[in-house]
Amino acid sequence: MGAVVADDGPSGVKAPDGGWGWAVLFGCFIITGFSYAFPKAVSVFFKELIREFGIGYSDTAWISSILLAMLYGTGPLCSVCVNRFGCRPVMLVGGLFASMGMVIASFCTSIVQIYLTAGVITGLGLALNFQPSLIMLNRYFDKRRPLANGLSAAGSPVFLCALSPLGQILQHEYGWRGGFLILGGMLLNCCVCGALMRPLEPPRKAEATKDPVEKKVKKKLLDFSVFKDGGFVIYALAASIMVLGLFVPPVFVVSYAKDLGYQDTKAAFLLTILGFIDIFARPVCGMVAGLKWVRPRCVYLFSFAMIFNGFTDLMGSMSVDYGGLVVFCIFFGISYGMVGALQFEVLMAIVGTQKFSSAIGLVLLAEAMAVLIGPPSAGKLLDATGRYMFVFIIAGIEVTTSALVLALGNFFCIKKKSEDPHTKEEASEREELNKSENKTPEDAKVDSIEVEQFLKDEPEKNGEVVTNPETCV
Repeated sequence: MGAVVADDGPSGVKAPDGGWGWAVLFGCFIITGFSYAFPKAVSVFFKELIREFGIGYSDTAWISSILLAMLYGTGPLCSVCVNRFGCRPVMLVGGLFASMGMVIASFCTSIVQIYLTAGVITGLGLALNFQPSLIMLNRYFDKRRPLANGLSAAGSPVFLCALSPLGQILQHEYGWRGGFLILGGMLLNCCVCGALMRPLEPPRKAEATKDPVEKKVKKKLLDFSVFKDGGFVIYALAASIMVLGLFVPPVFVVSYAKDLGYQDTKAAFLLTILGFIDIFARPVCGMVAGLKWVRPRCVYLFSFAMIFNGFTDLMGSMSVDYGGLVVFCIFFGISYGMVGALQFEVLMAIVGTQKFSSAIGLVLLAEAMAVLIGPPSAGKLLDATGRYMFVFIIAGIEVTTSALVLALGNFFCIKKKSEDPHTKEEASEREELNKSENKTPEDAKVDSIEVEQFLKDEPEKNGEVVTNPETCV
């Protein structure tokens, strides 16, 4: 974790950092928006579902929980599919699944059927789009990758601000069934985004010279060797602790305002403020993370973002009026945007391109457990104490702890990565070249007969440049 891994792509193709990469970034922006905003936007239809099926709010809340659980918990499955079939086919199938789940849900006659359709099927479809889009973004961007991550992460607040009002309009005009049907049609755009994910093709000569051992390694469906990397283990542990408290304040801030005696519309406006600040915080943080001095230390910037977020939660617990909650939402939006822009950038820097597809799946699986535990445990704490202050304090402590685990683990436990073996080979080659250049003219004299014999013995090597498949561009 102390050093940034060079990202030349599994195929040995250098990241173009532009060109078609901007189309890939646009697709990743839309996929990220749908993946993170859709589980929250569906909550707009909960009142209609309660009236339709005669159930409680807790029963409908399971729809969003299942969506998030599928998004995070199916990480290893997505990694296996990507390593087996590639990003584009997986995303096309995922788009069909996401759309099909919502379309079928519009014809459901029980809440259990909606769990299976809008929850499981749509959640699986979004997961099959989200993870491959990040993998493709990592392959297309290297020098500009922090900025690309920040811009793609901005899709989450943008879509949240757009889908929630749209859901209210659809519910008012067409009811929940018509709204689900239209949203299912909108999710077909995930297939369009999947079609944008054009794979980077390696040079033909490089492909021909690949070692069969390397081909066998690439057929691994899920690479568990990432656990041998101490940096990855520390990151996974810190991310799991962070997720326990990261999503709690946005869930409870509206209820907090209502508990203080403010109107529903005024309380809901707090989320609008938070989302608006978040939209600008993510790309700006991506630009800062891409600076020459900051990028090698992006893990510490990520730790600072988490400490900032945790400290904001602790200060927000002392809010006693609407103005205090507005200030809290402003600073929480900044820190939340910083965390969103950096979390996958840091993971990419730790494991590199070749192992990222497996690493992100395993990290999302670890975070899935924390996502399911975090908000419900905070709700139980609220029921037991009746005070939102303790909920925000616990969330702040959890996020701050994760920051300390990441920063201190990186500083004390992880040594700088040793010099790349390819770099050593290149250095030795340079030394040999220098020695040969320093030879005297007498040493350099070679009999013409020996030269002719050498050319006859090895004609296939004459005039060819021997390429290394791992370093050729």
